[in-house]
Amino acid sequence: MISKEIEEKIQHRLNEAEKEHGVRVLYAVESGSRAWGFASPNSDYDVRFIYAHPKDWYVAVNLEEKRDVIEYPIVDEIDISGWDVRKALRLFKKSNPSFVEWLQSPIVYRDDNLFAKSARSILDSDYSYAKGIYHYRSMAKTNYRGYLRKEMVPLKKYFYVLRPLLSILWLEKKQTPAPIEFHRLREMVKNNQALDEAITDLLQQKKKALEKEIAPAIPAINKFIVNELDRLEGFGEPTENKIEGYDSLNQLFHQVLSESRC
Repeated sequence: MISKEIEEKIQHRLNEAEKEHGVRVLYAVESGSRAWGFASPNSDYDVRFIYAHPKDWYVAVNLEEKRDVIEYPIVDEIDISGWDVRKALRLFKKSNPSFVEWLQSPIVYRDDNLFAKSARSILDSDYSYAKGIYHYRSMAKTNYRGYLRKEMVPLKKYFYVLRPLLSILWLEKKQTPAPIEFHRLREMVKNNQALDEAITDLLQQKKKALEKEIAPAIPAINKFIVNELDRLEGFGEPTENKIEGYDSLNQLFHQVLSESRC
C-alpha cells in the first residue's frame, strides 16, 4: 500500500520530469519489492516510467545518439527512472523481462490508457517464452554466484534468484508471461513442502529485516537453486524473435506520437 504522502511526491516528481525534459509520461509503475509483495521496512520506492517526446524529436539524423533514458538520484527513498517509448518498444521486441513485468505491475502511478493497454494486447501472442527463460536464467545465475554461495548472505538476494527461477517454471508450465507478484509465482513449488516452508520463513524475515541485512544461508532454498540452475545449464540464448518485423510495434509507436502533445 502506497501512502498518500508518497503518492503525491511521486506524482510531483513525474510532473517535474515532464517539464524538465519536455516529455509526456505514458505509464508509470512500482517495479521493486513493493510490487513483488515483500518490502522491507526501509525499502525504496522503485518507480519506473515510459515517456514520449514530441514527434519531431524522433525525426533527426542523430536520433541514435540522443539519450533515451531519464534517471535521477534517490531522494526521500524514491528511486525514479524512465525509458523513452522507442527504447521500450525495441526491448519489447526482445522480450525484455523488466518491460514485461512493468506492464503487469499491480501498483500503477500513471496510465494514459493507450500505451500499456495496447502493449498488453500483443503481449501473449508476441512474447518469446524462450527468450524470457534465457533472461531469467542469466539473472538467477548471476545473483546466485555473486551473493549466495557464502555462509552468511544478504536476505534480499534470495528473491533476486528465486523470482527468476520461479518465473521460468511459470513460463514452462503455463506458457504465459510470468506475473510480477511473488505470491503467485511461488504456486509453482507449493508441492515442495520443505522449500515452501523455507520460503515462508524467508518472507517473514525479509519483511522485518533492513535492506542490507545478512543472515545464514538457507539449505533448502540453496538446494532448489542449484538443482534448477543445473537443469537449465544447457539452455542457450535463442536467436529468433517472436515478433516478426516491427509492424505491430510501429503501429503502437505512431499511435503514441499522434497523441503526444508535450
